[in-house]
Amino acid sequence: MQITVAKYAGFCFGVERAVSTVQNIIHEHKGKKIYTLGLLIHNPVITEKLHELGVCAIEEDEAEALLLSENVQSCVFVIRAHGVKKELQERLAASGATLIDCTCPFVSKIHTIADEHTEDQTLTLLFGTENHPEVIGIASHIKGDFFIFDSKEKLENFINRQDAQKMHYKKTILVSQTTQNLAEYKNCQEFLKKVCTNPLIFDTICSVTENRQLEVEKLSQKCDAILVIGGKNSSNTKKLFEISRKNNPNTFFAEHFSDIPKNITQMSHVGIAAGASTPGYMIEEVKKIMSEQENFAQLLDESFKTLNTGDKVSGVVTSVSNTEVHVDIGSKVTGILTLENVTDDPTAKLENLFKVGDTVDAIAIRVSDLDGIAMLSKKKVDAQKDWQKVVEAAENETIIEGRITEAVKGGVIAYALSNRIFIPASQTMVARGGDLSSIVGTVQKFKIIEVTPEKRHVVASIRKVVMEERKAAEEAFWAEVEVDKFYVGKVKSLTNYGAFVDLGGVDGMVHTSELSWTRIANPKEVVSVGDEIKVFVKAFDREKGRVSLGYKTEETNPWNAFTSNYAVGDVADVTVVSIMPFGAFAQVIPGVDGLIHISQIANKKLATPAEVLKKGDVVKAKILEIDTENKKVSLSVRALLNEENEAAAPAEDAE
Repeated sequence: MQITVAKYAGFCFGVERAVSTVQNIIHEHKGKKIYTLGLLIHNPVITEKLHELGVCAIEEDEAEALLLSENVQSCVFVIRAHGVKKELQERLAASGATLIDCTCPFVSKIHTIADEHTEDQTLTLLFGTENHPEVIGIASHIKGDFFIFDSKEKLENFINRQDAQKMHYKKTILVSQTTQNLAEYKNCQEFLKKVCTNPLIFDTICSVTENRQLEVEKLSQKCDAILVIGGKNSSNTKKLFEISRKNNPNTFFAEHFSDIPKNITQMSHVGIAAGASTPGYMIEEVKKIMSEQENFAQLLDESFKTLNTGDKVSGVVTSVSNTEVHVDIGSKVTGILTLENVTDDPTAKLENLFKVGDTVDAIAIRVSDLDGIAMLSKKKVDAQKDWQKVVEAAENETIIEGRITEAVKGGVIAYALSNRIFIPASQTMVARGGDLSSIVGTVQKFKIIEVTPEKRHVVASIRKVVMEERKAAEEAFWAEVEVDKFYVGKVKSLTNYGAFVDLGGVDGMVHTSELSWTRIANPKEVVSVGDEIKVFVKAFDREKGRVSLGYKTEETNPWNAFTSNYAVGDVADVTVVSIMPFGAFAQVIPGVDGLIHISQIANKKLATPAEVLKKGDVVKAKILEIDTENKKVSLSVRALLNEENEAAAPAEDAE
């Protein structure tokens, strides 16, 4: 038999929050009487367990009576997930009793909508079940007229029997109970838009409810039978049953294990859906029991074996989310693993650590029959297993890889082999006095240099690994280095005479004269510390450990670029870079300057070039000569002036 469990089955956020809160209240308020205003959630199994733990479910009139008693301050009142009437909540808050609000956030959102958007001249249309506690609570927040209905047909009848005068409200609002049928609510919205001008419509069906309904719709169409698990007084569970029953007559409702039909195991494909108030362990147990087609009744009884805190368990992963992992541990409770109980690495993701079907060994650190879960710790088991690995790594000087999780006094903490490992600041490769937090979050390689078993204290060194790797890289470099071989290195430091480049194990030096084809005063005009540059070996001395590097190449030689683009007779825009007594030097392209002799600056005799030119001027000049051997260029401004005069002469003669 194939079994498919709906992805969105079991406790929703609001229900899980309410059950967890009450569980904490039981421990924190010992000696006080704890009351839930109505059933905390609509599930008889949970209600039974709460009653066994001394939590009483009372009706609102009983709460009113308790408010008049002298011992009200010894009471703890819990507002159920469905909420209560606004007036009662306000009286409870003012009574002096301890009040814990477990109203589902999605329900509270509707309360806020009613408080902020309704008024005396407002008509509020509330899609829901009239006597449901959630609907009663919502209605208490509405100001003005309201109408409660649970179908499009009832809404149509209400609208049609209103005379025109009564329908002239300032505004009409449509909201829904959080657990209603989504498809029917959409039909109501479309109808209201046709008969009402600009109605204010809110999509208040809980997104979890919406997902459950859409999923069970599809599931009921492809399965031979559907089993809906949950309380029969649960609105959202009943909606799942109704949606499934429309598509699949073999839809069954199970409130308790005993409600599961015995012949369901004869179906070839069964789908399991559950309401938002159904504890996860019930779903897991039903799936497990149905998987074993033989001894069905016996398995029902055996499924309730007890688990105690501290017990070591082995289970199979049944689901993985970004917040928790569910584990079938063969008990009536579902095992839960959270990230903090798996690893000390805060950047790790559960989806990357587990997949469905994995076998997990863990220790139970908290068992709760109330919400059907057992909090597990895989970290404790791993710590026991991996301590021996730590000891062996220290003995064998094995390189370990781990993530740096925090900076502490005197060093950093790394996490590896399920253990916290201390790395002193002097062993981190961070400069003395440097910022240790700069390596937090990075993955580093290190060796264990000290282990103290009795304290489970481990000390490691990143430096040891780096130095060993550097030594190996240095030996490899000298074994293969040769003149003219290119390397990509990182600029390590700068001096006034050059740049030192880390080639990976060995440092080489690029002299200032080798950094640029133009004359530079300082290497920082070309490179900066941290830059990755391509260099080549000009010379090396293995014994002295020296490597002379080159950086500039013929491909980057500006003279080659100049001769490729310019010839004698060409005109160029040049920039004056210096003034001399005998002329001016001007840049043709970066790295190539030409001389404009004083006799080639103007059509008249000049005492100094400064009479016409100044540094920074951009002028047009003609290339008179290119001396390739000496890499010199002669320029002339005067030649262009003469050409202009000759071109203008005929026009002057004509006048």
